[in-house]
Amino acid sequence: MAVIEETAAIHDDLNLEAIILAGGLGTRLRGIIKDVPKPMAPINGRPFLEYLIIYLRNQGVKRLILAVGFLAQKVIDYFGDGEKHGVEIEYSVEDKPLGTGGAIKRACQKLSTTSFLCLNGDSFCQLDLKQFYTFHKQKFSLGSLNLVKTNNGERYGNVSIDLLGRVISFKEKSTNGTVLINSGVYIFEKRIFESIPNKIFSLEQDLIPKLVGSSLYGTMSNGYFIDIGIPEDYITLANDPIRFLQLINYKGEEK
Repeated sequence: MAVIEETAAIHDDLNLEAIILAGGLGTRLRGIIKDVPKPMAPINGRPFLEYLIIYLRNQGVKRLILAVGFLAQKVIDYFGDGEKHGVEIEYSVEDKPLGTGGAIKRACQKLSTTSFLCLNGDSFCQLDLKQFYTFHKQKFSLGSLNLVKTNNGERYGNVSIDLLGRVISFKEKSTNGTVLINSGVYIFEKRIFESIPNKIFSLEQDLIPKLVGSSLYGTMSNGYFIDIGIPEDYITLANDPIRFLQLINYKGEEK
């Protein structure tokens, strides 16, 4: 099994654009944060999404499409065109919820590359994106998943791969014990989404299961992983962000 090493290194430009899913309602966090989209939940006085963008920039990703919906204007007002963070940002705005798959399909219209990185805006996984992209290309994959190992499979969808890295099983939150889980970091070929009619659909429930056993591959990373959509994990990170800030090479940039 290929393993993507953890990294905090700063890379040269990576010829890969990214779509970040930043339109979630964040219902599980409503008792903790209010009036902002989930990826805008504050960590050390700044939105979680800001750190994610800085991490991507430091790995060479310079063009981002933020797929926004719920309270979209708060995201747009904060990040603007991305210049202050050294990236180019465009926005794909949902008038009504399209599901994760529908949101990605809509955002694909703004991509200029045929392969693209896709991330959940409310989670972070430390990995070397250049290695991940190389893995994707070497497998001639239509979709590649970054996987991490956890001892609590009941909280996440769990994944099985064969010796070649091909995904042979993708299940939603069904297994206790140590498993490989989907970290919410993907590389896709844009043509997958272009072939799907405009409709509401879920990436995890409707699209990925159709690719299992064929053109879907997964590789494991061994770095830090956090999902702030889970209230207890968000509170833990918000109360002690030091290691997280070190991992993304955060230098205390000006607002």
